[in-house]
Parts: sequence; C-alpha cells; structure tokens
Amino acid sequence: MFRIEYSNLSKYFFIGLICLGSLLANSCVNKNEELTASPNIVLILSDDLGYGDLGSYNNNSLVPTPNLNKLASEGISFTNAYCPVSVCSPSRYALMTGTYPFRSWKSSGVMSNYEPSMIDEGQLTLPQMLQQSGYTTAGFGKWHLGATFPTLDGLKPAGFGKFKADNNGANIDLQKPISDGPVAHGFENWYGFSCASECWVMDGDDIVAALQHEFYNIDSAKHKEHIEIIPANKYLKRITEKSTQFLTQQSKTKKEAPFFLYFAPYVPHIPLSVSEEFKGTTKAGFYGDYVSELDTYIGKILNTLDSLGLAENTIILFASDNGSQFERTGVHIDNANPSNNLEDVNGKSQNPNEHHPNGNLKGSKWTIWEGGVRMPFIAKWPGKIPAGIKSDKIFALNDILATISSVIGFDLPKDAAIDSYDQFPNLMGEEKIIRESVVVQSAKNRMGFRKGNWKYVEPDNDELEGQLYNLLEDESESRNLIRENADVAEEMRKELLNIITGTVSEK
Repeated sequence: MFRIEYSNLSKYFFIGLICLGSLLANSCVNKNEELTASPNIVLILSDDLGYGDLGSYNNNSLVPTPNLNKLASEGISFTNAYCPVSVCSPSRYALMTGTYPFRSWKSSGVMSNYEPSMIDEGQLTLPQMLQQSGYTTAGFGKWHLGATFPTLDGLKPAGFGKFKADNNGANIDLQKPISDGPVAHGFENWYGFSCASECWVMDGDDIVAALQHEFYNIDSAKHKEHIEIIPANKYLKRITEKSTQFLTQQSKTKKEAPFFLYFAPYVPHIPLSVSEEFKGTTKAGFYGDYVSELDTYIGKILNTLDSLGLAENTIILFASDNGSQFERTGVHIDNANPSNNLEDVNGKSQNPNEHHPNGNLKGSKWTIWEGGVRMPFIAKWPGKIPAGIKSDKIFALNDILATISSVIGFDLPKDAAIDSYDQFPNLMGEEKIIRESVVVQSAKNRMGFRKGNWKYVEPDNDELEGQLYNLLEDESESRNLIRENADVAEEMRKELLNIITGTVSEK
C-alpha cells in the first residue's frame, strides 16, 4: 500500500514540477517579450539649449518650460550627461554613430558649407540600425552632418568650406537630388536642412525650399523659381507640423512596424527668430521667449502622442547638442542680434532679473567648460522607466545608440558604435556605474576628460599646465586643484591620451 501511494505521489509531484516549470517559463518569456518588444522611439534634440534653461534642472530658471518639466516628472533626468563637443556637428555625429567625433575626418570644429558627410561609407548610424530592425524612420529639422550637392558646372558648390559666402549657391543644380545626406544614412522620411548657412531645405533628397536667414542668403542661386522661402520664425512650426503629420499617419496605417521620429529643431540657436506671439512672454529676454516657444512646440508633439494612443509604447528621449552660447539673458539685455562670437555673450552677474541658461556651470557653447559640454538629458518610457527620478551617473550622447540597440535586441557589429555604452540599466533606474569616464572637446579642439568626480583639462596654448577640478565639490570649476593633485591629473592625462590615440574606448 505504501509503495502504491508513494508511486502516485511521485507521479503527481512530477506532473506538478512540469506545470510549475511551464508557468515559470511562460513568465520568463512574457517578461522578456515585454522588455524586448520594439517600442516606438521619439528623439528630440534641441540646438544650443543650456543645462539651466529647464525648470526641472534649475530652480532659478526664468523660462517657463512646463512641457519639458512634465516630461522630467514622468521619467528619468540625468544630471551628468554630456555632449562630447561644445558645438553642433561633432555632437550630432556622436549621437548618430556612437563614436567620438575626433575619430572622423572632421576631427575638430563644426562643419562648413557643403562639406561631405562626416559619416564614413558603411558606418552604422542610429536610424540605419532602427531601419534594419523594421522601424519606419523619419527626421525633421536639422542634419548638419554633411551631404553632397549637385552643381551646374561640376565644380564644388560656391561657398564650399566657408560659413558665409556672397555667392552662396550660385552653381547649385536645384533640379537634381543631393546625395550622401540623411536619406543615405537611415532616414526613410526627411524634411529639413543640412546646414543652416547653406539655407537649402530638402524633402528626402530633393531641394524644395530655403530658409530665410538673417545672416545668409541664396540670392546668387539660379533656376530657383520652384524654391519655397521659409521665414526663420516659421520653421519651428513647419517641422512640428511635419512631425505630428508623421505620427498621425503612423497611427492610421496601424502597421506592426514601430517608428523612429527624430525631431531636431533649430532652436534656440541664433538668430533668435521668435514668433510674434511669443515675443516678450518671459522674463529672460528674446532668448527666453525662444526657449519657451520650443517647449510649447515640443508639447504639441507629446500631446499628439497621447491623443493618438501612441504614448504608452513610446520611448521619448530629450537632449541638447551643446550648451547655450549665452551666459546671461534678460529683458534688460539686448541679445536680439548677437554674433556667433563667444566674447559678445560671456559673463554672469548676481542680478536676480538675469537668466543664466547654463545654470551655475562655467562657460558656454564653444568652450571646454561644463556650460559648453554638459546637457540636460531626459528619458521617458511609461511603465518601464521610473517616473520623476534623477541619476547622477555619467551619460554621453554617444551612448544612445548602444542603449537603444539593447532595448530593441539588435546585435551591434564589433566595429560599430565603438565609443557607445549600453546604459539601459541606468535608464531603468538601477544606478550602475557603466560609463566611468567621458572625453569632452571644445570648438577649438581643447580636450578634457571627466572621470568620476574629477575633470582634467589639457593646457591651452598659453598655459604650461592643465587644469583639474573636483566637480562634486566645485561644479562651477572655480578652483584649479592640479598642483595639489598632480598624480591624479597625470593619470587622467595618460588615460585621455590612450583613448584619443586608440581605436576604441575601453569597456
């Protein structure tokens, strides 16, 4: 009798184990499916927005940014996020390729008019990775990573290699498509310019319009009867409408394929082309008005996601390509027509009526200081990323590619995104030290190195020694500690040199 009961018990126990194992397996599969299911992705990259512009980053900000503040309250904000270079093109290169820009042919500085693509042939980009993963990709706004323009005479475009030329566009063949631009590097849908100083706006590869700019013009161009002229203060509205139309179309087609939207406004970059309805609406002068306008139009995109029922399955990422060029703004300061020159806009004061776009950070766009290279970075993914949290872990624009590859389960080739770290655990609020260091660079190629709380800056031309700051104790970089910590500086200098001269970052 005992043997029979034992046998039955064994049978039931065995069956129970199978059922339990099946339940656990199904649970694991469901969890993995939940984490690796391909979400929609919206990436918003502002242009010259400062670390201290957002209320969620700076309690003393004089600019109302309710939509970005709400985004921060619904996701995670990184307080030590970096754009690797304090000007546009190289930071966008890092974002698109996961690679430090000093490894490209354009090793320093911003791209001039009509220069060829910074992206090497065959080099994987963020939109290409997503396209290969079944995403519908779209970009609206600003590219500034180079393209090849056709010419009437077969020569280089007039103004090639310059930022401003009186004969800009004189020999551009406006009837032929460009090549090696955004479409060639992963954007199935594109509407925007390659470089603002070139003025030309492309729909896909076709030149269809030109930006009416305070500093640049296309007066010398021929056969431009079909070219639409878009006033600079109407461009933000135009690309926002294009973005919301794309979202609406994606919701109507009900495709199984997810989408990637890259919204890259030319705001608050100079000229401060504020729309009439926003002028004088903030206490931070024209600059503050422009940031407020940007926040409003970002809100339109976020609201569209909500109204279409797309928000729940969408990752939203927000960043800036570098710091603000303004160290101070206000209604009492005339910054309506500043030059693209650092000396015109530097300096701060304790005036409570002044807005400091880069917050307490030293410096601005173009510089090696934190005000030039530290950026706001916010990520939201409903139900996945914890809401309203902050992370002090080091993050870089280069990391977006590897992080997104982890989210969608894409196996990156070994030669792709070589300076990109998978920060998915930190996006989920796990607070791990994934990136121990980051290389930063000024517009004039001065190099710096952040590791832990330390920041080392290479000597400038007129300096005999570099600079060293403890950013935990001295966020404003006011006390150079290199003489007291020469050993730390020397170790960081060597590590910086190894990364720069090496072929990949150490991971």
